[in-house]
Amino acid sequence: MRRSVWVLLWLALAGCAPLYPAAEPAAPEPDPILQGKALAARFGCTSCHSADGRPGIGPTWKGLYGSRRPLAGGGEAVADEAYLRESILRPNAKIVQGFPPNVMPQDFAQKLSTEQIEAILAYIRSLK
Repeated sequence: MRRSVWVLLWLALAGCAPLYPAAEPAAPEPDPILQGKALAARFGCTSCHSADGRPGIGPTWKGLYGSRRPLAGGGEAVADEAYLRESILRPNAKIVQGFPPNVMPQDFAQKLSTEQIEAILAYIRSLK
C-alpha cells in the first residue's frame, strides 16, 4: 500500500512537469538609436559631426533633423529623411554653406547596409 502511494505521487508529479524545457525569453530588440550612435562612432562620423551643437569639420547633428540648411550653391534644403540619406550616400550632392566639398568619405554606400543607415538616421533624429 505504501509503495503504491509513492508510485501514484511520483506519477502525479511527473505529469505536472513540462515535456519540453521552457523556452528562453526572446532577446529584446536592439534600440535603433543606440545602434545608430554606436555605428556613427564606429564609422568615424562623430569625428566631424558633433551631437551637442559644437562646431566641427561637418555640420552638427544636434537639431539637424527637420531644419532648413542653406546650400553652398544657393537655395536651401530641409534636413528630412531623403536629404540625410542622400548626404550619407552621395555627400557632395548638396553641400551645406560654410563647409567644403570632398571632405566626407564618398564610399558609405558600399560600407553601410540599409539597416545601418536607418539606425544612424534614427540617432540623428533623436538629437533635438
